[in-house]
Amino acid sequence: MCKAFSCLVHKNKKVYWKFAVDNHHNLVEKCKWRDNTDDPARMRFARIEIVPNNKNYLFPDEWMLRVDERIKPYWFSPAHEEVCLNAHKLWLKELNKYLIKKPIVHPFKDIKPPKKITKKMIKLLKNWDSVRDSVWDSVRDSVWDSVWDSVGDSVWDSVWDSVWDSVWDSVRDSVWDSVRDSVWGYTGSFFKLKKWKYIKHKNDEYPFAPIVRLWEIGLVPSFDGTIWRLHGGKKAKILFEISKTDLKKYGESE
Repeated sequence: MCKAFSCLVHKNKKVYWKFAVDNHHNLVEKCKWRDNTDDPARMRFARIEIVPNNKNYLFPDEWMLRVDERIKPYWFSPAHEEVCLNAHKLWLKELNKYLIKKPIVHPFKDIKPPKKITKKMIKLLKNWDSVRDSVWDSVRDSVWDSVWDSVGDSVWDSVWDSVWDSVWDSVRDSVWDSVRDSVWGYTGSFFKLKKWKYIKHKNDEYPFAPIVRLWEIGLVPSFDGTIWRLHGGKKAKILFEISKTDLKKYGESE
């Protein structure tokens, strides 16, 4: 599977890449270079990947270049590596326009849950319920489609995997679908986009902010179709329960 950053480098040291396109096949189609030989002396271009050694695009340790070919062209040299690395610097500069480099919070491990569920927290849950209802398609589709179109799938997968690992073992399967929405919403907060698909919002406003605020105080909501719950602590204990009907009415008399 191709990774970001992916590019093509020609024998003449010309480099072709396109931001948010990770697939070498798509790059070949776009640039229209043709090379139908396995002869390493006759190959006209090579497929290149430059990826973080720790697979973390938010906080990469060391960028590693590799030739993504079964057979390496004879002509591939340090000079070809250099032009690829220069192209990668341009790609990285563009990528950093979209990334918010903040630590990934593990809500059930890193944060001691609040001793008391406050009115402010319940109002955040109410806002999250309202946001989920207002998404034209789904939270997943809104976040996934918006980020994938902007930065490509490899960067998204790296951030998603890191966030996913923080809750996967902690929450019961019966409520996982609703918790999954929380994971999608929190993961999207690592990206700066002017527009998020399938939901109305102001430019530069993150429409799923309520889940981020809950997540970062150690609370993750779940919903079984009738009851909303807030989970917290190492075992994702239920700290609060309220029906969807009562949640919608919450605060109206204040």
